[in-house]
Amino acid sequence: MALVRKPGPKISEGIVTHIEREPVDHERAAAQHDAYVEALSRAGWRPVYVPRADDLPDAPFVEDTMVVSGRLAVLTRPGAPERRPEVESVARAVHELGMKSVRIVPPGTLDGGDVLQVGSTVYVGRSARSNDEGISQLTALLPERRVMPVELRGVLHLKSAVTALPDGTLIGDPACVDLPGVLAPEEEAGAHVVVLGEDRVLMAASAPQTAVMLEKRGYFVTKVDISEYEKLEGCVTCLSVLVGD
Repeated sequence: MALVRKPGPKISEGIVTHIEREPVDHERAAAQHDAYVEALSRAGWRPVYVPRADDLPDAPFVEDTMVVSGRLAVLTRPGAPERRPEVESVARAVHELGMKSVRIVPPGTLDGGDVLQVGSTVYVGRSARSNDEGISQLTALLPERRVMPVELRGVLHLKSAVTALPDGTLIGDPACVDLPGVLAPEEEAGAHVVVLGEDRVLMAASAPQTAVMLEKRGYFVTKVDISEYEKLEGCVTCLSVLVGD
């Protein structure tokens, strides 16, 4: 299943850190979200909508509120205080789905966008949103996984800089992360990949050359327009949390 949340009318007030603010069109953002969810559905991921949180501008970026490992949901404590209320409705949704949940607690902070899971390894970006205490708590909560902190440069989250292909290859900007063997994309947005299956990935329409590059590597690429979310430093990973059945 794919956990998602519809954007509210205040989405234009979302936090912007590393880019200049641009106007965000709510109606267009809503239509883009619908198309994004439809793409997930067509790939076999059943959409499950987390309750709306229209007073919280960044609420559609549901990835930041939880980290899922198997049937365990680690409910995060976002580094931006104004985003912490987003977690409560996510906690209720996780409970209703019958998943076990645990929490990151003060003074720890952790954004799901800083967590990249590749096989048994969990890379965690040390960022303005995720601190050492949050990373330590996540390490203790996932004893069966190998948690590796990653230093970041000039990006909001780890997954702003790097994600992974289905075969485990890291793709992203080597200048932003201290990780070896990172495959460089053709465009900045090409660093953002959602794995839909063994040979299928989802990418932003703003990375057409990277899409071609991945198709040459044998992947089926689905492209979606998320331009309104990119104005808020969002990417394709931010808008969902995929949970295996």
